[in-house]
Amino acid sequence: MCVNRVFCVSLQPEKQYLNIMATINVDVKNVLGTVTAEQIQALDPEAASALEKLHKGTGLGNDFLGWVNLPSEITDAHLADIEATAKALNDECDYIVAVGIGGSYLGAKAVIEALADQFAQLRPMDDPRRCRVLFAGQNIGEDYLNELQDFLADKKFGIIVISKSGTTTEPAIAFRLLKEQLEKQVGKETAARRIVAITDEKKGALRQLATEEGYKTFIIPDNVGGRFSVLTPVGLLPIAAAGYDIRALVEGARAMQAATVAEGDGNLSWLYATTRNALYRAGKKIEIMVNYNPKLHFFGEWWKQLYGESEGKDHKGIFPASVDFSTDLHSMGQWIQDGERTIFETVLSVEEVAHNTVIPSDDANLDGLNYLAGKRVDEVNKMAELGTRIAHVDGGVPVIRVTIPALKEKYLGELIYFFEKACGISGYLLEVNPFNQPGVEDYKRNMFALLEKPGYEEATAAIKSRI
Repeated sequence: MCVNRVFCVSLQPEKQYLNIMATINVDVKNVLGTVTAEQIQALDPEAASALEKLHKGTGLGNDFLGWVNLPSEITDAHLADIEATAKALNDECDYIVAVGIGGSYLGAKAVIEALADQFAQLRPMDDPRRCRVLFAGQNIGEDYLNELQDFLADKKFGIIVISKSGTTTEPAIAFRLLKEQLEKQVGKETAARRIVAITDEKKGALRQLATEEGYKTFIIPDNVGGRFSVLTPVGLLPIAAAGYDIRALVEGARAMQAATVAEGDGNLSWLYATTRNALYRAGKKIEIMVNYNPKLHFFGEWWKQLYGESEGKDHKGIFPASVDFSTDLHSMGQWIQDGERTIFETVLSVEEVAHNTVIPSDDANLDGLNYLAGKRVDEVNKMAELGTRIAHVDGGVPVIRVTIPALKEKYLGELIYFFEKACGISGYLLEVNPFNQPGVEDYKRNMFALLEKPGYEEATAAIKSRI
């Protein structure tokens, strides 16, 4: 029997949610040594207000709430258009370079890496339905770009360029270089067929170029910010080009959208948001996203941007960090176990892996591992996870556990929307605007001034006087 609803919601969702409940699970019982169920439930009135702001558009940043109902608004025709475009690229290309930065690349990268064979780049290309998706524009690394261009010099490649304005420095540099290379390799006419622009509907440099050159285009919705854009063509087209099922991804997001409408702990996004904010108010200022599957590394990177850019304002916000266990237990494990107690963990667990590898017996047994003979590698991994969770809780680290059945498109769609909805609720609990990013502009202004961009003459003089 449940002794309180917070302890048990992760084990037995309220009955009215069972038919629409997505299949991920959230377990918060291992935070109750740090905060009480009553402290978490005390945030319910604030969470109700936050949820209402998201659904009615009455809160800060309400012009960027297009993601809230996005999954249920995606049409079959829209998905078919994305799939047809991906097929057209696959018919002509072996490699697609997705050019973008921040939310314009992290969502697609997270999903593709979670689903892909981790050694696919080393294997022969034998599936005509999928391209190898590479990424550019997420850095200003000269060696990176030079080596990418060198790799593509004798390859059949295309470009998906993602930018609202077309003038964001990092992707604009990469696109200029790759566009020139592609046109030289195949000619302007063929290059135009192999370039897809995902940009503003009417304005901006990329929109103008796409119109002039006749590129196939998709629209970045005005009311969806970059870090919430993975379920728009920004994420869906690269994922489809990589050969994955975007319909299942959207189906999962729709299930989670339906499951996070109502108030209360049966809404898993509500539960996660209130729990992490109760911990924050109790002095836990750092949240570490933990995975035990290396395919989820870039999911952690996507999550870091989602929460860092949404919550880090007005000198508030939980600092998001991510680690890959058990790898990082051999580098960060000591600090997490015995360091300053300002942290909590959110562990992302995967119930079933795709393969079955059994540890063999060895007659010599020099490594002493025969006690593991006959066990699956994943069983050892699961025990490493369980043992670490127990150790960290014993060491004073509260642990939230989020579990998904497997790394499949539907479950990743659920997970994406779950974290997005929780982020919106959590940002309003912090009393910040979760949907802007004013601080990001500071480095850009300094960079433009230092590079002597036209129009920045006064800023250039001012900043050069400081160096």
